[in-house]
Amino acid sequence: MIKRIHITLALAAALFACCLPAHAQTQQQLNERDRLEREIAILDDQIKANASQSANALSQLNLVQSKITARQALVTASNREISTINVNLNAKQKQIDQQQQQLDTMTVYYARLVKSAYKNRDSRLWYMYILASDNLGQASRRYGFLRNLSSRMNDQAERIKAAKAELEKQRAQLVEMRSAAQKLRDQRVLELDALRKEEAQAKDISTRLQRERTRYQRELTQKRREAQALEAEIKKAIAAAMKGTSKSPAPEIDYALSEEFVSNRGKLPWPAEGPVVAKFGKQYHPVYKNLQLPDNNGVSLAVSPNSQVRAIFDGTVRQIAIFPGYHQCVLVQHGNYFTLYCNMKSVNVKAGDKVSTSQVLGTVDTINGETVFHFEIWNEKTVPQNPESWLRPR
Repeated sequence: MIKRIHITLALAAALFACCLPAHAQTQQQLNERDRLEREIAILDDQIKANASQSANALSQLNLVQSKITARQALVTASNREISTINVNLNAKQKQIDQQQQQLDTMTVYYARLVKSAYKNRDSRLWYMYILASDNLGQASRRYGFLRNLSSRMNDQAERIKAAKAELEKQRAQLVEMRSAAQKLRDQRVLELDALRKEEAQAKDISTRLQRERTRYQRELTQKRREAQALEAEIKKAIAAAMKGTSKSPAPEIDYALSEEFVSNRGKLPWPAEGPVVAKFGKQYHPVYKNLQLPDNNGVSLAVSPNSQVRAIFDGTVRQIAIFPGYHQCVLVQHGNYFTLYCNMKSVNVKAGDKVSTSQVLGTVDTINGETVFHFEIWNEKTVPQNPESWLRPR
């Protein structure tokens, strides 16, 4: 009987242990929720500022659509959290049921001990029980049984007490988990309601854009010129850094640093905190589907006002310049790779400075209600890289 009880306890312990990875996953999901909620708050502030200070409806539409994407991800995260909690609830209920069975078994066993002790409460009966043995071995076993009966009763009573306490603890945890699941369901309802409002807002802006196609075509043409001018200047700066000029020879290239930069691909820190509102590569107008936007050689992030910008890796500042449409930019060399940080208000470094990973380079500027940081990565062959494939997953 005692062996059976020990097996039951081991089974309960194993069941409890199997629930731990699910709890760890829930913490990861909570971290993702926190990040998404921060991004939505940043975008919400940007949208309000943009509406009051900027006439750029396309920029506002990008912000709203980014917010919709973040909100959809938040709803998906809520669904995953609720699913995880439901799995844990089922496991917890199964654990409680098994612990109740264990307690019932222990109680039956204890009742038998009490009944046996009651029958043998008179010491004379003990002697008669022993003397009636068929042989010395049986008499020894009977003596040992009677001698240990009281101790076994006390031990079993303590086990029952501990099992009841553990059972109550598990039931309290079950109540907490059910409450958490209900709060998540309520939060999901609010998120879905907010999502519907944001989608309606995006539709209103799209309608406004459709009425002003000619104007936005002119603006896009200007933006395309600015992007092409920046690209030309970056290529010129990279060529000068790698090959030098007639007036200044190129510095020695640190190829060991390049190899280290490449080995950290996918693990580099983000230069600023905020959601991506413009992705790398070719993009098309969200309303005029056949109208291509200027090629994006990097990514743009919506960030909070005065956000700090940090170097993503060790390197040397090669150039600080102002470009139309991108404002103040900082170019950092990492061996034969280069990173570009644009839309800066203040800069803490100067050309020639050595910088280290996560060192603050300056702060982001707010222009016409928009606080958007632009970031690019280039190689020595002046080929732009997709920053999201180099930076760590979010």
